Amino acid sequence: MADNDYDPAGSTQMFRAFVEETPAPQAPGSVSTYGSSNSGRTGLIVGIAVVVIAVVGAVIWLAVK
Repeated sequence: MADNDYDPAGSTQMFRAFVEETPAPQAPGSVSTYGSSNSGRTGLIVGIAVVVIAVVGAVIWLAVK
């Protein structure tokens, strides 16, 4: 038996409402469960620096060889 009252846009509307929800603000001084944003940025910078140093070292080694 077909459901004549089915709204195909209903699930889309619920999904959009879910996506557009804003996360609850954190209290000042509270610790984030994901760590600070600076630690991720620092790790990224260190990783890029290591890769750059390795590439430059490989180029110099190949040039001298």
